Amino acid sequence: MVASAALADLGTWDPVVFGLVLILVVGAEFLELEYKRLSLSGSLLGIVIAMALLGPVQAAAIASFANLIWILRCPTRFSAALANIASCATFPLAGGVVMIAMGDVLETRPKEFLFAVAVTAGFIVAHAVNWGLTLTMMRLIDGASIREQLRTAFVPLLPSEAAVALLASCVVYAEASIGKVALGFLVLLFFLYLYLLRELLLSRERAELLTRRTEQLSSLQVGVLTAMLRTLSMRDRMTARHSAAVARYARELARAAGCTKEEQDLVHTAGLLHDIGKFILPDHILLADTKLSEEDWQLIKMHPYQGARVVHEVEGYGPVADIIWAHHERIDGRGYPRGLTGEEIPRFSRMISIADTYDVMTSRDSYRDPVSSAEAIEELRRVSDKQLDGELVEIFIEMLRTRDVAFRHADDADFEAELSFERRVRDHAAPRGIPAAA
Repeated sequence: MVASAALADLGTWDPVVFGLVLILVVGAEFLELEYKRLSLSGSLLGIVIAMALLGPVQAAAIASFANLIWILRCPTRFSAALANIASCATFPLAGGVVMIAMGDVLETRPKEFLFAVAVTAGFIVAHAVNWGLTLTMMRLIDGASIREQLRTAFVPLLPSEAAVALLASCVVYAEASIGKVALGFLVLLFFLYLYLLRELLLSRERAELLTRRTEQLSSLQVGVLTAMLRTLSMRDRMTARHSAAVARYARELARAAGCTKEEQDLVHTAGLLHDIGKFILPDHILLADTKLSEEDWQLIKMHPYQGARVVHEVEGYGPVADIIWAHHERIDGRGYPRGLTGEEIPRFSRMISIADTYDVMTSRDSYRDPVSSAEAIEELRRVSDKQLDGELVEIFIEMLRTRDVAFRHADDADFEAELSFERRVRDHAAPRGIPAAA
Protein backbone atom coordinates (compact mmCIF):
# COMPACT_ATOMS: atom_id res chain seq x y z
CA MET A 1 0.00 0.00 0.00
CA VAL A 2 2.79 2.44 0.90
CA ALA A 3 4.56 1.68 -2.36
CA SER A 4 1.34 2.15 -4.33
CA ALA A 5 0.74 5.57 -2.75
CA ALA A 6 4.29 6.65 -3.49
CA LEU A 7 3.97 5.53 -7.12
CA ALA A 8 0.48 6.86 -7.70
CA ASP A 9 1.69 9.69 -9.88
CA LEU A 10 3.55 7.33 -12.22
CA GLY A 11 1.77 6.15 -15.35
CA THR A 12 -1.52 7.29 -16.84
CA TRP A 13 -5.17 6.57 -16.19
CA ASP A 14 -6.97 5.54 -19.37
CA PRO A 15 -10.28 3.79 -18.61
CA VAL A 16 -10.56 2.29 -22.10
CA VAL A 17 -7.08 0.78 -22.06
CA PHE A 18 -7.57 -0.26 -18.43
CA GLY A 19 -10.83 -2.01 -19.32
CA LEU A 20 -9.36 -3.80 -22.35
CA VAL A 21 -6.32 -5.00 -20.43
CA LEU A 22 -8.48 -6.09 -17.51
CA ILE A 23 -10.65 -8.10 -19.89
CA LEU A 24 -7.51 -9.67 -21.36
CA VAL A 25 -6.08 -10.63 -17.96
CA VAL A 26 -9.33 -11.91 -16.43
CA GLY A 27 -10.34 -13.73 -19.60
CA ALA A 28 -6.92 -15.37 -19.80
CA GLU A 29 -7.39 -16.66 -16.24
CA PHE A 30 -10.61 -18.39 -17.27
CA LEU A 31 -8.93 -19.81 -20.38
CA GLU A 32 -5.95 -21.12 -18.44
CA LEU A 33 -4.62 -24.33 -19.97
CA GLU A 34 -3.34 -27.36 -18.09
CA TYR A 35 -0.97 -29.57 -20.05
CA LYS A 36 1.53 -32.11 -18.70
CA ARG A 37 1.39 -30.58 -15.22
CA LEU A 38 2.08 -27.08 -16.60
CA SER A 39 -0.36 -24.17 -16.37
CA LEU A 40 -0.44 -21.96 -19.47
CA SER A 41 -2.11 -18.59 -19.05
CA GLY A 42 -2.12 -15.34 -21.02
CA SER A 43 -2.61 -13.15 -17.96
CA LEU A 44 1.12 -12.32 -17.78
CA LEU A 45 0.92 -10.71 -21.22
CA GLY A 46 -1.91 -8.41 -20.06
CA ILE A 47 -0.03 -7.43 -16.89
CA VAL A 48 3.11 -6.54 -18.87
CA ILE A 49 1.02 -4.45 -21.28
CA ALA A 50 -0.58 -2.69 -18.28
CA MET A 51 2.88 -1.97 -16.84
CA ALA A 52 3.93 -0.33 -20.11
CA LEU A 53 0.74 1.56 -21.05
CA LEU A 54 -0.83 2.39 -17.67
CA GLY A 55 1.93 2.30 -15.09
CA PRO A 56 2.91 0.23 -12.06
CA VAL A 57 -0.05 0.99 -9.79
CA GLN A 58 -2.70 0.19 -12.38
CA ALA A 59 -0.81 -2.97 -13.39
CA ALA A 60 -0.62 -4.07 -9.75
CA ALA A 61 -4.37 -3.49 -9.37
CA ILE A 62 -5.15 -5.58 -12.44
CA ALA A 63 -2.78 -8.37 -11.31
CA SER A 64 -4.30 -8.39 -7.82
CA PHE A 65 -7.84 -8.56 -9.21
CA ALA A 66 -6.88 -11.48 -11.48
CA ASN A 67 -5.27 -13.23 -8.54
CA LEU A 68 -8.42 -12.77 -6.46
CA ILE A 69 -10.41 -14.48 -9.21
CA TRP A 70 -7.91 -17.33 -9.26
CA ILE A 71 -8.25 -17.79 -5.49
CA LEU A 72 -12.05 -17.87 -5.77
CA ARG A 73 -11.91 -20.40 -8.62
CA CYS A 74 -9.20 -22.58 -7.05
CA PRO A 75 -9.50 -22.48 -3.27
CA THR A 76 -6.11 -22.93 -1.65
CA ARG A 77 -4.47 -22.69 1.74
CA PHE A 78 -4.55 -19.27 3.38
CA SER A 79 -0.76 -19.08 3.50
CA ALA A 80 -0.44 -19.86 -0.20
CA ALA A 81 -3.19 -17.37 -1.09
CA LEU A 82 -1.46 -14.69 0.96
CA ALA A 83 1.82 -15.38 -0.82
CA ASN A 84 0.13 -15.07 -4.22
CA ILE A 85 -1.51 -11.79 -3.27
CA ALA A 86 1.82 -10.37 -2.07
CA SER A 87 3.55 -11.47 -5.27
CA CYS A 88 0.84 -10.08 -7.58
CA ALA A 89 0.86 -6.75 -5.76
CA THR A 90 4.66 -6.46 -5.88
CA PHE A 91 6.11 -7.62 -9.18
CA PRO A 92 4.02 -5.27 -11.42
CA LEU A 93 5.14 -2.34 -9.26
CA ALA A 94 8.80 -3.28 -9.62
CA GLY A 95 8.55 -3.96 -13.35
CA GLY A 96 6.49 -0.85 -14.06
CA VAL A 97 8.96 1.42 -12.27
CA VAL A 98 11.85 -0.08 -14.23
CA MET A 99 9.99 0.42 -17.53
CA ILE A 100 9.40 4.09 -16.76
CA ALA A 101 13.00 4.58 -15.63
CA MET A 102 14.41 2.84 -18.71
CA GLY A 103 12.13 4.87 -20.96
CA ASP A 104 13.47 8.08 -19.40
CA VAL A 105 17.08 6.94 -19.64
CA LEU A 106 16.68 5.98 -23.31
CA GLU A 107 14.47 9.02 -23.97
CA THR A 108 11.98 6.80 -25.73
CA ARG A 109 8.21 6.33 -25.57
CA PRO A 110 5.80 3.51 -26.56
CA LYS A 111 5.49 4.89 -30.12
CA GLU A 112 9.16 4.08 -30.75
CA PHE A 113 10.69 0.67 -31.37
CA LEU A 114 13.41 1.40 -28.81
CA PHE A 115 10.76 1.28 -26.09
CA ALA A 116 10.87 -2.51 -26.51
CA VAL A 117 14.14 -2.37 -24.53
CA ALA A 118 12.33 -0.68 -21.65
CA VAL A 119 9.52 -3.25 -21.83
CA THR A 120 12.04 -6.10 -21.80
CA ALA A 121 13.97 -4.62 -18.86
CA GLY A 122 10.76 -4.15 -16.87
CA PHE A 123 9.63 -7.65 -17.72
CA ILE A 124 12.94 -9.16 -16.55
CA VAL A 125 12.73 -7.35 -13.23
CA ALA A 126 9.06 -8.22 -12.74
CA HIS A 127 9.76 -11.83 -13.69
CA ALA A 128 12.68 -12.09 -11.26
CA VAL A 129 10.69 -10.52 -8.42
CA ASN A 130 7.68 -12.74 -9.07
CA TRP A 131 9.70 -15.95 -9.13
CA GLY A 132 11.87 -14.87 -6.22
CA LEU A 133 8.85 -14.24 -4.02
CA THR A 134 7.10 -17.41 -5.20
CA LEU A 135 10.08 -19.69 -4.64
CA THR A 136 10.82 -18.14 -1.24
CA MET A 137 7.24 -18.61 -0.09
CA MET A 138 7.18 -22.22 -1.37
CA ARG A 139 10.39 -22.84 0.54
CA LEU A 140 8.93 -21.38 3.74
CA ILE A 141 5.47 -22.98 3.40
CA ASP A 142 6.20 -26.40 1.88
CA GLY A 143 9.94 -26.75 2.36
CA ALA A 144 10.38 -27.09 -1.41
CA SER A 145 13.92 -27.01 -2.77
CA ILE A 146 14.57 -23.70 -4.54
CA ARG A 147 17.17 -25.32 -6.82
CA GLU A 148 14.77 -28.10 -7.80
CA GLN A 149 11.94 -25.63 -8.47
CA LEU A 150 14.25 -23.55 -10.65
CA ARG A 151 15.24 -26.63 -12.63
CA THR A 152 11.77 -28.13 -13.08
CA ALA A 153 9.51 -25.08 -13.23
CA PHE A 154 11.47 -21.90 -13.92
CA VAL A 155 13.89 -22.94 -16.67
CA PRO A 156 11.34 -24.82 -18.89
CA LEU A 157 9.11 -21.70 -18.99
CA LEU A 158 11.85 -19.25 -20.01
CA PRO A 159 11.33 -19.58 -23.81
CA SER A 160 7.57 -19.02 -23.60
CA GLU A 161 7.94 -16.10 -21.20
CA ALA A 162 10.59 -14.48 -23.42
CA ALA A 163 8.01 -14.72 -26.21
CA VAL A 164 5.54 -12.93 -23.91
CA ALA A 165 7.99 -10.02 -23.49
CA LEU A 166 8.42 -9.76 -27.26
CA LEU A 167 4.69 -9.95 -27.91
CA ALA A 168 3.98 -7.36 -25.22
CA SER A 169 6.45 -4.96 -26.89
CA CYS A 170 4.65 -5.41 -30.22
CA VAL A 171 1.23 -4.83 -28.65
CA VAL A 172 2.43 -1.69 -26.84
CA TYR A 173 3.90 -0.29 -30.05
CA ALA A 174 0.73 -1.08 -32.02
CA GLU A 175 -1.53 0.58 -29.45
CA ALA A 176 0.64 3.67 -29.24
CA SER A 177 0.97 3.97 -33.01
CA ILE A 178 -2.50 3.00 -34.23
CA GLY A 179 -4.74 3.51 -31.21
CA LYS A 180 -7.07 1.65 -28.91
CA VAL A 181 -8.77 -0.12 -31.81
CA ALA A 182 -5.53 -1.98 -32.43
CA LEU A 183 -5.39 -3.01 -28.77
CA GLY A 184 -8.98 -4.26 -28.87
CA PHE A 185 -8.29 -6.19 -32.08
CA LEU A 186 -5.17 -7.74 -30.57
CA VAL A 187 -7.11 -8.75 -27.46
CA LEU A 188 -9.63 -10.57 -29.66
CA LEU A 189 -6.84 -12.26 -31.61
CA PHE A 190 -5.20 -13.37 -28.39
CA PHE A 191 -8.41 -14.93 -27.10
CA LEU A 192 -8.80 -16.71 -30.44
CA TYR A 193 -5.21 -17.97 -30.07
CA LEU A 194 -5.86 -19.25 -26.54
CA TYR A 195 -9.03 -21.00 -27.67
CA LEU A 196 -7.31 -22.69 -30.62
CA LEU A 197 -4.34 -23.65 -28.44
CA ARG A 198 -6.67 -25.18 -25.87
CA GLU A 199 -8.45 -27.21 -28.55
CA LEU A 200 -5.09 -28.34 -29.95
CA LEU A 201 -3.85 -29.46 -26.53
CA LEU A 202 -7.13 -31.23 -25.79
CA SER A 203 -6.87 -33.01 -29.14
CA ARG A 204 -3.28 -34.01 -28.35
CA GLU A 205 -4.29 -35.30 -24.93
CA ARG A 206 -7.06 -37.38 -26.50
CA ALA A 207 -4.58 -38.74 -29.06
CA GLU A 208 -2.11 -39.63 -26.30
CA LEU A 209 -4.88 -41.33 -24.33
CA LEU A 210 -5.89 -43.30 -27.44
CA THR A 211 -2.25 -44.28 -27.96
CA ARG A 212 -1.95 -45.52 -24.38
CA ARG A 213 -5.20 -47.48 -24.72
CA THR A 214 -3.96 -49.00 -27.98
CA GLU A 215 -0.67 -50.00 -26.33
CA GLN A 216 -2.59 -51.57 -23.44
CA LEU A 217 -4.78 -53.50 -25.88
CA SER A 218 -1.71 -54.61 -27.84
CA SER A 219 -0.01 -55.78 -24.66
CA LEU A 220 -3.12 -57.74 -23.76
CA GLN A 221 -3.25 -59.31 -27.21
CA VAL A 222 0.42 -60.29 -27.10
CA GLY A 223 -0.19 -61.70 -23.63
CA VAL A 224 -2.87 -63.89 -25.17
CA LEU A 225 -0.39 -65.09 -27.82
CA THR A 226 2.13 -65.84 -25.09
CA ALA A 227 -0.48 -67.83 -23.18
CA MET A 228 -1.37 -69.71 -26.37
CA LEU A 229 2.26 -70.65 -26.96
CA ARG A 230 2.68 -71.80 -23.37
CA THR A 231 -0.54 -73.78 -23.68
CA LEU A 232 0.81 -75.33 -26.87
CA SER A 233 3.91 -76.24 -24.91
CA MET A 234 1.80 -78.12 -22.39
CA ARG A 235 -0.22 -79.78 -25.15
CA ASP A 236 2.70 -80.54 -27.45
CA ARG A 237 6.08 -79.89 -25.89
CA MET A 238 7.87 -80.78 -29.10
CA THR A 239 6.20 -78.11 -31.24
CA ALA A 240 6.73 -75.35 -28.67
CA ARG A 241 10.43 -76.22 -28.21
CA HIS A 242 10.80 -76.42 -31.98
CA SER A 243 9.34 -72.90 -32.33
CA ALA A 244 11.86 -71.54 -29.80
CA ALA A 245 14.73 -73.24 -31.64
CA VAL A 246 13.58 -71.86 -35.01
CA ALA A 247 13.39 -68.37 -33.46
CA ARG A 248 17.00 -68.64 -32.24
CA TYR A 249 18.39 -69.98 -35.52
CA ALA A 250 16.42 -67.46 -37.61
CA ARG A 251 17.61 -64.50 -35.55
CA GLU A 252 21.24 -65.62 -35.86
CA LEU A 253 20.77 -66.09 -39.60
CA ALA A 254 19.31 -62.57 -39.88
CA ARG A 255 22.30 -61.21 -37.96
CA ALA A 256 24.75 -63.07 -40.22
CA ALA A 257 22.90 -61.76 -43.28
CA GLY A 258 23.47 -58.15 -42.14
CA CYS A 259 19.94 -57.35 -40.99
CA THR A 260 19.32 -54.55 -38.52
CA LYS A 261 18.61 -55.18 -34.84
CA GLU A 262 14.93 -54.40 -35.42
CA GLU A 263 14.79 -56.90 -38.30
CA GLN A 264 16.50 -59.54 -36.19
CA ASP A 265 13.88 -59.07 -33.46
CA LEU A 266 11.14 -59.20 -36.08
CA VAL A 267 12.26 -62.54 -37.52
CA HIS A 268 12.84 -63.90 -34.01
CA THR A 269 9.26 -63.06 -33.04
CA ALA A 270 7.97 -64.65 -36.25
CA GLY A 271 10.01 -67.78 -35.45
CA LEU A 272 8.43 -68.07 -32.03
CA LEU A 273 4.93 -67.77 -33.47
CA HIS A 274 5.40 -69.53 -36.82
CA ASP A 275 3.57 -72.70 -35.70
CA ILE A 276 0.89 -71.02 -33.58
CA GLY A 277 -1.64 -72.06 -36.25
CA LYS A 278 -1.20 -75.69 -35.18
CA PHE A 279 -3.80 -74.97 -32.51
CA ILE A 280 -6.36 -75.84 -35.17
CA LEU A 281 -5.01 -79.38 -35.43
CA PRO A 282 -6.72 -82.16 -33.49
CA ASP A 283 -4.59 -84.31 -31.21
CA HIS A 284 -4.58 -87.28 -33.57
CA ILE A 285 -2.67 -85.08 -36.08
CA LEU A 286 -0.60 -82.93 -33.72
CA LEU A 287 0.63 -85.92 -31.70
CA ALA A 288 0.65 -88.46 -34.53
CA ASP A 289 3.42 -91.03 -34.75
CA THR A 290 1.98 -92.81 -37.79
CA LYS A 291 1.42 -91.91 -41.43
CA LEU A 292 -1.21 -89.19 -41.92
CA SER A 293 -4.11 -89.32 -44.36
CA GLU A 294 -4.50 -86.89 -47.26
CA GLU A 295 -7.30 -85.14 -45.36
CA ASP A 296 -4.98 -84.71 -42.38
CA TRP A 297 -2.31 -83.21 -44.63
CA GLN A 298 -4.77 -80.68 -46.00
CA LEU A 299 -5.43 -79.53 -42.45
CA ILE A 300 -1.69 -79.27 -41.75
CA LYS A 301 -1.23 -77.15 -44.88
CA MET A 302 -3.67 -74.61 -43.46
CA HIS A 303 -1.69 -73.92 -40.27
CA PRO A 304 0.46 -71.11 -41.78
CA TYR A 305 -2.66 -69.26 -42.87
CA GLN A 306 -4.48 -69.84 -39.58
CA GLY A 307 -1.46 -68.71 -37.58
CA ALA A 308 -1.06 -65.58 -39.70
CA ARG A 309 -4.73 -64.76 -39.30
CA VAL A 310 -4.50 -64.93 -35.50
CA VAL A 311 -1.27 -62.91 -35.26
CA HIS A 312 -2.52 -60.30 -37.73
CA GLU A 313 -5.21 -59.30 -35.23
CA VAL A 314 -2.53 -57.93 -32.89
CA GLU A 315 -1.88 -54.22 -33.43
CA GLY A 316 1.47 -53.74 -35.20
CA TYR A 317 2.05 -57.45 -35.90
CA GLY A 318 1.12 -57.36 -39.59
CA PRO A 319 4.73 -57.94 -40.76
CA VAL A 320 5.05 -60.90 -38.37
CA ALA A 321 1.83 -62.37 -39.77
CA ASP A 322 3.12 -62.02 -43.34
CA ILE A 323 6.27 -63.95 -42.45
CA ILE A 324 4.28 -66.71 -40.76
CA TRP A 325 1.90 -67.03 -43.72
CA ALA A 326 4.76 -67.78 -46.14
CA HIS A 327 7.13 -69.89 -44.04
CA HIS A 328 6.17 -73.15 -45.81
CA GLU A 329 6.46 -71.76 -49.35
CA ARG A 330 9.22 -73.16 -51.59
CA ILE A 331 11.53 -71.41 -54.02
CA ASP A 332 10.30 -73.73 -56.83
CA GLY A 333 6.64 -72.89 -56.13
CA ARG A 334 5.70 -76.30 -54.74
CA GLY A 335 5.13 -75.07 -51.21
CA TYR A 336 1.92 -74.14 -49.42
CA PRO A 337 -0.54 -72.55 -48.81
CA ARG A 338 -0.24 -70.17 -51.83
CA GLY A 339 2.42 -71.69 -54.06
CA LEU A 340 4.66 -68.60 -54.08
CA THR A 341 7.98 -68.76 -55.93
CA GLY A 342 11.43 -67.18 -55.53
CA GLU A 343 11.34 -63.49 -54.62
CA GLU A 344 7.57 -63.62 -54.09
CA ILE A 345 8.36 -65.24 -50.75
CA PRO A 346 9.29 -62.65 -48.08
CA ARG A 347 13.00 -62.85 -47.28
CA PHE A 348 12.36 -63.36 -43.57
CA SER A 349 9.98 -66.22 -44.39
CA ARG A 350 12.82 -67.83 -46.32
CA MET A 351 15.01 -67.51 -43.23
CA ILE A 352 12.34 -69.18 -41.09
CA SER A 353 12.12 -72.02 -43.66
CA ILE A 354 15.84 -72.74 -43.40
CA ALA A 355 15.83 -72.64 -39.59
CA ASP A 356 12.69 -74.80 -39.54
CA THR A 357 14.16 -77.41 -41.88
CA TYR A 358 17.46 -77.60 -40.02
CA ASP A 359 15.87 -77.99 -36.58
CA VAL A 360 13.41 -80.66 -37.74
CA MET A 361 16.33 -82.71 -39.03
CA THR A 362 18.63 -82.30 -36.01
CA SER A 363 16.22 -82.16 -33.09
CA ARG A 364 15.80 -85.14 -30.79
CA ASP A 365 12.18 -84.10 -30.41
CA SER A 366 11.42 -84.29 -34.12
CA TYR A 367 9.06 -86.80 -35.74
CA ARG A 368 11.98 -88.71 -37.20
CA ASP A 369 15.30 -89.90 -35.87
CA PRO A 370 17.69 -86.93 -35.68
CA VAL A 371 20.68 -86.64 -37.95
CA SER A 372 24.01 -84.99 -37.32
CA SER A 373 24.63 -81.35 -38.12
CA ALA A 374 26.90 -82.36 -41.01
CA GLU A 375 24.18 -84.58 -42.51
CA ALA A 376 21.63 -81.81 -42.09
CA ILE A 377 23.93 -79.35 -43.85
CA GLU A 378 24.35 -81.79 -46.72
CA GLU A 379 20.54 -82.01 -47.02
CA LEU A 380 20.19 -78.21 -46.93
CA ARG A 381 22.58 -77.95 -49.87
CA ARG A 382 20.70 -80.69 -51.73
CA VAL A 383 17.42 -78.75 -51.60
CA SER A 384 19.11 -75.36 -52.06
CA ASP A 385 17.46 -73.26 -54.81
CA LYS A 386 14.61 -75.78 -54.97
CA GLN A 387 12.98 -75.73 -51.57
CA LEU A 388 15.22 -73.17 -49.86
CA ASP A 389 16.92 -69.89 -50.78
CA GLY A 390 20.43 -70.89 -51.94
CA GLU A 391 22.16 -67.67 -50.88
CA LEU A 392 20.65 -67.77 -47.40
CA VAL A 393 21.47 -71.47 -47.06
CA GLU A 394 25.17 -70.71 -47.56
CA ILE A 395 25.03 -67.87 -45.01
CA PHE A 396 23.32 -70.25 -42.56
CA ILE A 397 25.93 -72.96 -43.07
CA GLU A 398 28.77 -70.47 -42.59
CA MET A 399 27.04 -69.22 -39.46
CA LEU A 400 26.90 -72.76 -38.03
CA ARG A 401 30.59 -73.22 -38.84
CA THR A 402 31.82 -69.99 -37.25
CA ARG A 403 29.39 -69.37 -34.40
CA ASP A 404 28.29 -71.41 -31.42
CA VAL A 405 24.60 -71.54 -32.27
CA ALA A 406 22.58 -74.40 -30.83
CA PHE A 407 19.32 -75.05 -29.04
CA ARG A 408 18.92 -77.61 -26.27
CA HIS A 409 15.36 -78.89 -26.62
CA ALA A 410 15.46 -80.65 -23.28
CA ASP A 411 16.60 -77.50 -21.45
CA ASP A 412 13.73 -75.42 -20.06
CA ALA A 413 16.08 -72.46 -19.66
CA ASP A 414 16.70 -72.33 -23.41
CA PHE A 415 12.96 -72.37 -24.05
CA GLU A 416 12.24 -69.63 -21.51
CA ALA A 417 15.08 -67.47 -22.83
CA GLU A 418 13.56 -67.44 -26.30
CA LEU A 419 10.01 -67.03 -25.04
CA SER A 420 10.59 -63.84 -23.06
CA PHE A 421 7.92 -61.61 -24.58
CA GLU A 422 8.14 -58.55 -22.37
CA ARG A 423 10.52 -56.62 -24.62
CA ARG A 424 8.69 -57.71 -27.76
CA VAL A 425 5.47 -56.32 -26.29
CA ARG A 426 7.17 -52.91 -26.16
CA ASP A 427 9.02 -53.22 -29.47
CA HIS A 428 6.35 -54.75 -31.71
CA ALA A 429 2.93 -54.15 -30.14
CA ALA A 430 3.30 -50.37 -29.79
CA PRO A 431 1.39 -48.51 -32.54
CA ARG A 432 4.36 -47.31 -34.57
CA GLY A 433 6.11 -48.24 -37.78
CA ILE A 434 7.67 -51.68 -37.87
CA PRO A 435 10.07 -52.77 -40.63
CA ALA A 436 8.01 -54.50 -43.26
CA ALA A 437 8.83 -58.06 -44.17
CA ALA A 438 11.45 -58.06 -46.88
